[in-house]
Amino acid sequence: MRPAACDLDTDALAVLRPGYVSKPGRDEAEEAVRTLLRFIGENPARDGLTETPARYVRALEQHFAGYAVDPHLLLQKTFGETAGYNEMVLLRAIPFESHCEHHVAPILGRAWVAYLPDTRVVGISKLARVVQAYAKRLQIQEKMTAEIADAIDRALHPKGVAVVLKATHHCMTTRGVMKPGTDLVTSRMLGRFRDDAQLRQEMLRHVD
Repeated sequence: MRPAACDLDTDALAVLRPGYVSKPGRDEAEEAVRTLLRFIGENPARDGLTETPARYVRALEQHFAGYAVDPHLLLQKTFGETAGYNEMVLLRAIPFESHCEHHVAPILGRAWVAYLPDTRVVGISKLARVVQAYAKRLQIQEKMTAEIADAIDRALHPKGVAVVLKATHHCMTTRGVMKPGTDLVTSRMLGRFRDDAQLRQEMLRHVD
């Protein structure tokens, strides 16, 4: 039995993520924010910034809540009463917010998640939750795409899985090369979606 999908303790996190290092306390995290404020030339003691370290730490807890979620546990409950349905199940344009692990800059995008059921299906909200669980971590889009597809494949043993992500990366639109309006598109096709060109094209036609 895997740990619960929230409020995981340090031991549980170490099992889920080998190499996990025990996290510092809130006071230490807030002091780190004050250090960064001083680094950019600000005074963390001025009126407008005195509460910023606490606010920022709370924001980090929201931005990176996926570290406390086991995506595989989200997919454990499945349903077998499908009346023989074996066509594509597709959840389109799931919005997600993530952060680039290289610059901790926002990644804003949408996900298209599809699978071909064999004998069982999963609640569609769980597909969106799996996307969110992986998005709410430091990420690169290529890895996130593979993680979502592989989690669904392992949990449902479907005939095929397809995942497409389209996202804007602020690490290249608001800094660095400064190219706003660009999207990164990644995909992972497993099973019949990989082997059947017609099915793969059917999936891709649903992507805006």
